[in-house]
Amino acid sequence: MKNIMVTGAAGFIGANFAELMVKKYEGKYNIIVFDKLTYAGNLYNLDNIKDKITFVKGDICDFEFVKETLKKYDIDSIVHFAAESHVDNSIKNPFIFTHTNVIGTHTLLESAKQVWGEGSSNKFVHVSTDEVYGTLGETGYFTETSPIKPNSPYSASKASSDLVALAYSETFKMNVSVTNCSNNYGPYQHHEKLIPHMISKALKNEKLPVYGEGKNIRDWLYVEDHCEAIDIILHQGKKGERYNIGGHNEKRNIEIVKLILEKLGKSEDLIEYVTDRKGHDYRYAIDPTKLKEEFGWEPKTMFKDGIVKTIDWYLEHEEYLEK
Repeated sequence: MKNIMVTGAAGFIGANFAELMVKKYEGKYNIIVFDKLTYAGNLYNLDNIKDKITFVKGDICDFEFVKETLKKYDIDSIVHFAAESHVDNSIKNPFIFTHTNVIGTHTLLESAKQVWGEGSSNKFVHVSTDEVYGTLGETGYFTETSPIKPNSPYSASKASSDLVALAYSETFKMNVSVTNCSNNYGPYQHHEKLIPHMISKALKNEKLPVYGEGKNIRDWLYVEDHCEAIDIILHQGKKGERYNIGGHNEKRNIEIVKLILEKLGKSEDLIEYVTDRKGHDYRYAIDPTKLKEEFGWEPKTMFKDGIVKTIDWYLEHEEYLEK
C-alpha cells in the first residue's frame, strides 16, 4: 500500500479530497492527514472518514517535524493543500500568508527532497489558485502560459509558492505538478467565504454585504470536480507541468447572492452594498483545455445544480456555519 500525505486536509478542499481518496481507493492507499488545525481547519470535516485515515497535527513550516513525519509514515506522495487562503485576511495581515504559503511550501519541498532524494519518482502535487494570473476584462481566459501577475498578498504568496515548486522540479528533478483552480464551492467550506457567508447571513435575516456593485466575475468549480482532477494529476500528471482546473461556470457575485436569497425564500432587501475590497480583481476565468486533451477531464457539475446541492448541505448542517 502506498502512503499519501494530504496537507491541510482538515480544511475545505483537502477534506473533500481525502474523503474521495478513501472511498475510491480503500485498501490501496493509506491517507495521512497533516494539518495544523488553524481557524480554517476542523476535524469535523473528517468525521466521515476519521476511522480510515491517520491524522497528524503539525505545521508545514516545521522542517524537522515534516521530515520526521515523511520518514515515520514512509510517505510516497504529497498532495499539498495547506495554505492561508482568504484574500481579506491577507490584506489585514499579509505576513502570515508569506510565512505559511511560501515558507511552508518550501519546507515541504526541501523535506521531501532530503527524504526521497533528488530525481525521485515520488509525486508532489502543489494545489494553487487562478488568482496568481491576476485579473481579466470581459473576455479571455487564463491558460497555463498566461503571465503570472498577482494583485493581492494572498495571490502573490501563492504565485511565489508555485514558482518554488516548479523550481524544485527543474533543479532537483523532483516529480512536481502544480494545479491552479478557479473558485471552489461545496460542503465543508469555511463560513468566511462568499457562498457559506451569504447563506449564514440570510438564515439570520442579517444584511448580506456585497463589495462595490457586485459585478465582479468568478468561475465556479464544484469541489468534487476539482478533487477528481487532482486525483488524475496525482496519478498521471507530468513532472514540472502546470494544470489549470476550471468549471466553465462564470457568475457575477451579485447573481450568486440573489440566487441564494431566492433559494432560501429571503428578500433582496437584505443586500447591502459596501466599500469595495482593495485591489479587487474584476474577473477570473480558467481554460481547462489542457486537462481535457491530456486526460479527458471535464467538470461534471453545472453551477445551477451545484449551488442547490451546496445550499441544501448547509441547511442540513447549519451548525457548521458557526464552526
